[in-house]
Amino acid sequence: MNLRGLTAALMILAMLSAIPACRAGSSVEPASVAPAVDSPHAGYIIGNGDILDISVWKEPDLAKRVTVLPDGKISFPLIGQIKAEGLTLDQLKSVIEQKIVRFVPHPNLTVAVHQINSLHIYIVGKVYKAGRFDLNANINVLQALAMAGGLNPFAKKSKIKIFRKRADSTLIFDFDYDRVSEGLHLEQNIILQRGDVIVVP
Repeated sequence: MNLRGLTAALMILAMLSAIPACRAGSSVEPASVAPAVDSPHAGYIIGNGDILDISVWKEPDLAKRVTVLPDGKISFPLIGQIKAEGLTLDQLKSVIEQKIVRFVPHPNLTVAVHQINSLHIYIVGKVYKAGRFDLNANINVLQALAMAGGLNPFAKKSKIKIFRKRADSTLIFDFDYDRVSEGLHLEQNIILQRGDVIVVP
């Protein structure tokens, strides 16, 4: 073997010796990494009656399906009752993690919506089907009125109002049916929120 061939062979041997050996039955195992979980509903605001799935990775005893009670609370192992109403899923996840870390170091927590039961709006007045409507998606005022069967002939189409309750006040939005239907004042066609009341005089 000439000098060039000998040099190449030595380089190959050096590279092979740098690769860690992997033997059958070796006690060395790959590091265990918790899967990253990003809920598509992370920003959803929790309401009374909603059913949530909460779990801690690798802790089967901490996998629970819970219902948000009328007082806005849920109950979870080790930490008891927690206020969930009004929080987003991400915020509730953070609260539980802060409370459970004493019992489970570095918890990898998942909070997801199993069933939405708290999204209601109300439509009253001169529509064909007044009442409470359960939602499972974001809808605007026109869509809500369609759910109510539309306006009856005696409705004052330009005087429709949407009432939205806040902690210490009530917001009132005007809605002119004819204008919005013509493509004007589309800013009035707002996305409705939990508890909104549409009044059709």
